[in-house]
Amino acid sequence: MQMQSGTGDGEERDLAPDEESSSDSAGAEEGASNPKEEALAAEAAEAKRGPGPGEALSDVELERQITALLFASPDPIPETRLRTLLQRPRKARVTDALARLGRTLEDSGLPLQVRSLRGGWTLMTSPESAQVVSRLTQGSGIDRISGAALETLSIVAYRQPVTKADVEAVRGVQAGPILRSLVDRGLIRVTGRADVPGGPLEYGTTAEFLDRFGLGSLEELPRDAELARD
Repeated sequence: MQMQSGTGDGEERDLAPDEESSSDSAGAEEGASNPKEEALAAEAAEAKRGPGPGEALSDVELERQITALLFASPDPIPETRLRTLLQRPRKARVTDALARLGRTLEDSGLPLQVRSLRGGWTLMTSPESAQVVSRLTQGSGIDRISGAALETLSIVAYRQPVTKADVEAVRGVQAGPILRSLVDRGLIRVTGRADVPGGPLEYGTTAEFLDRFGLGSLEELPRDAELARD
C-alpha cells in the first residue's frame, strides 16, 4: 500500500559519488540480470496457460482477495502477477474486479484509491489525505525535501533529459550538490550524456519519483508552462 507524500524543509547531503563513477555504476546496473523481471516473465508465461482454480471464485470473493493483496504488498502488483496469485481466473475478470474495487472505494467515502503505478496496481491514500499522512514521517528525515531540492526536481521532471548546466540556467545557482542529493534519494538518475562538447551527464526522473508523488506516468504531471521545455 502506498501513501501520497508531503514535503518539508531539510538540509541537502553531498554524499553521492562523483559524476563519472555514477555513470559507470549506472552502466553496470543496466548490464546486470534482474531477478524480479525474470520472475515476472515466468508468471506471465504461467498466466497464458488459461483459467485455473481461481476461476471458481465469485466476483465478490475475487474483489476481496485483490483488495487484500494490494493492501499487503509494499509495491505495485502487475496484473499478470495478480492473476497468478489468484490461481488464474480469466484476465477479463481480474480487470473488471479492479475497476469495481475502484468504484467501491470511491463510493465508500474512504480516503483510498486504486491506482496504476509502474506497470502494476496498488492501493493509495487519496491526495486529500496528503497533509495528515505526511505527519507520519515528520522529523524522521525520510521524506523531508527542501524547497531548493523540490524546485530542482521539478526542472528535471518537466525538461528531462537535462544537464547540470541546464538546471543552473533555470535556477541561476550551482546545482551539483542538490542533483547528487536527489540521485542519492533515488528520485533522479543519470540517463546518459548530452551530445555536446564535453559530453556532460544528463539526468531524468526514476520510478521512485513517480511512486513518491503518486503518478502513473510523466504524462500525469500538472502542466507548467514556465517549467516545460520550449
